[in-house]
Amino acid sequence: MGPRFLSAKVSIFLAALCFASLSSARGDVGGIGEQPLASIAIHKATVALHDSASVKAYPLVLGVKGEDTEWVTVDLQYPNASGDDWVGVFSPSKFDGSTCPPVNDPKEQTPYVCSAPIKYKYANYSNPGYTKTGKASLKFQLINQRADFSFALFSGGISNPKMVAVSNSIIFAYPKAPLYPRLAQGKSWNEMTVTWTSGYDIKEAAPFVEWGIKGENQVRSPAGTLTIDRNSMCGSPARTVGWRDAGFIHTSFLKDLWPNTLYTYKMGHLLSNGTSIMSKSYSFKSSPYPGQDSLQRIIVFGDMGKAERDGSNEYSDYQPGSLNTTDQLIKDLKNIDIVFHIGDICYANGYISQWDQFTAQVEPIASTVPYMIGSGNHERDWPNSGSFYDTTDSGGECGVLAETMFYVPAENRAKFWYKTDYGMFRFCIADSEHDWREGSEQHRFIENCLATVDRHKQPWLIFAAHRVLGYSSDSYYGSEGSFEEPMGRQNLQRLWQKYRVDIAFYGHVHNYERTCPIYQNQCVNSELNHYSGVVNGTIHVVAGGGGSHLSTFSNLTPSWSLYRDYDFGFVKLTAFNRSSLLFEYKKSRDGRVYDSFTISREYKDVLACVHDSCPATTLAS
Repeated sequence: MGPRFLSAKVSIFLAALCFASLSSARGDVGGIGEQPLASIAIHKATVALHDSASVKAYPLVLGVKGEDTEWVTVDLQYPNASGDDWVGVFSPSKFDGSTCPPVNDPKEQTPYVCSAPIKYKYANYSNPGYTKTGKASLKFQLINQRADFSFALFSGGISNPKMVAVSNSIIFAYPKAPLYPRLAQGKSWNEMTVTWTSGYDIKEAAPFVEWGIKGENQVRSPAGTLTIDRNSMCGSPARTVGWRDAGFIHTSFLKDLWPNTLYTYKMGHLLSNGTSIMSKSYSFKSSPYPGQDSLQRIIVFGDMGKAERDGSNEYSDYQPGSLNTTDQLIKDLKNIDIVFHIGDICYANGYISQWDQFTAQVEPIASTVPYMIGSGNHERDWPNSGSFYDTTDSGGECGVLAETMFYVPAENRAKFWYKTDYGMFRFCIADSEHDWREGSEQHRFIENCLATVDRHKQPWLIFAAHRVLGYSSDSYYGSEGSFEEPMGRQNLQRLWQKYRVDIAFYGHVHNYERTCPIYQNQCVNSELNHYSGVVNGTIHVVAGGGGSHLSTFSNLTPSWSLYRDYDFGFVKLTAFNRSSLLFEYKKSRDGRVYDSFTISREYKDVLACVHDSCPATTLAS
């Protein structure tokens, strides 16, 4: 590598590193929410090129057989090695300064690049002798993210980084390939949507899904295409150092499905020359008819985030339970019909590259069963952007990434509330980051969702929101004295009671907790693990232990709290028929059941009069 070429590459990287100080985002209740990429003091970075330092990455071409994930070896050599040297992964590998926002201060140099690394790892990771030998070999797992990659070696730690060497670039053989399908329920029970990411603009190729009943003729359905630009971000870092092109997001609507039928599908792009670029083949089972009496299995959790299997430090200590939860769901996938991830999806916090990495992590799940998401503070909240909470938790994303990367059957995806039916279940998914109080548009939606379900056909009525609008004995809520999100119960408990909601789920608090059937702070049933007969209260469940740092409980255990667990886990609901429901809480580390209960009842029990839930009657005959 010639000195002129190396100097040019260094100037590119240094300009980016000096561009801005990365901002951090506020965390969830009791959790840690700072995006690890923000811990790098990039604004302090300097160039300290060393003639004897080198970074080499190989293989040069990845995914030659169509793989979308591959391991890369990075060999380092640096005679002045220290224990805090680290390697950052940058993509794209080369940057054009024309894409950077203008610098208003005339004293500041216009940057040549404006993007943070997508991950990093310390040089001595798995190389304990690095500080003595000055040599190390690191393994990184990369996914296809539509651009090439390069690796930069820094000394001085993450608080005072000095770049000493930059590697060659590497790239996937098919960088534009259609990847990472995400299934979701459509607006009708017999419709499935397929959303995926590619590098193909609609001017270059027409997106479609080729699909049909397994073993029968396949048809093609067109797909719509959305893009995200920097100007749609609300603030930094999403608008500045966290920005990365999210590619082209395509969604196709597969309609008029037969119930409970196995379908196969491929995503494709029809090029102007008449040839098609196709993905590998996937499959899903269509939804049952609403009210159909059959075995139906539901997964619910929140706050999972993403993690890196290569041990990259940017996430190894950030979402410690994420991979365990993902792996347990993959392991049991044949016994799962639909997944609800109720907010705080990947904790990108304005670092856009992390959304690709999350969709790659959950691809085995989301490509096989509907992966329904809810909106959390780390997706939506940003000051003066219309969110109910005036915080910076989304890192400037203000909901744009979540509502584009994943489909939900909402009337307006910027307002993330929606209803969806799955067999004997009705799910009313609220958006706690928008106003839910009485008189609000969302409050009217919630009541309509609860009121319009036919409980004879769909006896299992589920409410879910990200923040705890019901009950939690988390230490923060306990210190506030309310054991809830302020204004939650007072605005919604009348609806839960009136329409006899069976279970209300929440995330936000990173632990597990289950209440008794409760109304107005009082347990209305003394049973612990089996409930039968009349529905006289709602069971509230915090299932926010999907993967992010755990939240501590209050020292006081309220009388309504039946089970608390400071661990990572998720909930599984199994409806055997319209009269019998099994609830199980499983830990992510072993998949075993640690808490459970059953509900047994008949249709007349749902209709029975209970406190604040009695229909009007007349003495007339």
